[in-house]
Amino acid sequence: VQLQASGGGSVQAGGSLRLSCVVSGRTSNNYNMGWFRQAPGKEREFVARIAWTVDSIGYADSVKDRFTIIRDNRKNTVYLQMNNLKPEDTAVYYCAASPLRSNSAGDFGFWGRGTQVTVSS
Repeated sequence: VQLQASGGGSVQAGGSLRLSCVVSGRTSNNYNMGWFRQAPGKEREFVARIAWTVDSIGYADSVKDRFTIIRDNRKNTVYLQMNNLKPEDTAVYYCAASPLRSNSAGDFGFWGRGTQVTVSS
């Protein structure tokens, strides 16, 4: 399974960005897709997850009501729509895949390269 994330950039607080993650290779409808982020000097943290075939979605409390995770099964792509961005959202964002319905980075065995999101105040 290969994951390719894109869509990062620099925005001012209150702005929006949409990240994309294209999944290729040996794909499975049982995989759960997740977004994680890692800020400098901090551990990687869970942001959002979604199942491919079951409407199961989860968000970190810090992004609820601001971020939306969306999947497009036809395009094998998962999106993270980020609205009302805050400086504390600044981090490298990673997409990941797991056969488990989990919020833990350790349960995700496939990772894409990160994409930088920078939010200025």
